[in-house]
Amino acid sequence: MSIFNIRVYGLLINNHKEILVTDEFRFGKEMTKFPGGGLIWGEGTIDCLKRECREEMCCEIEVIKHFYTTDFFQPAAFYEKHQLISIYYIIRNTSPLSVSISKNKFDFEKKEGAQSFRWVSISELNVDEFTFPIDKIVCEMLRNYSP
Repeated sequence: MSIFNIRVYGLLINNHKEILVTDEFRFGKEMTKFPGGGLIWGEGTIDCLKRECREEMCCEIEVIKHFYTTDFFQPAAFYEKHQLISIYYIIRNTSPLSVSISKNKFDFEKKEGAQSFRWVSISELNVDEFTFPIDKIVCEMLRNYSP
């Protein structure tokens, strides 16, 4: 039996210069990734992303375009025998972000579910700062991206 874990992420770019990333503490581990999360039964990918942005960033978004979908086998990091498929969209917020933006990585008390956001210059994106293999690929693609 195949079990797929489908994740949907938003690439929120500010003034063509910086991108929003999230630092999180989950499963007892610090991680840096793009905002987004898991598809739940009955959702389409864009509905999932809109829900995740409301939950995580307290804002409404609009999808501008598809950016990347995993095109290789990737086992899920936290679920044994699950195959991960990640879908990334370029987005823009249609309401103000209602979360604080930090200049520091992991700007939170280390407790399960903690999260903070920060803007990172696209020209200074570093694949080594991202936790997950697919985010590292997207990071590299963003460095060469021109809207």
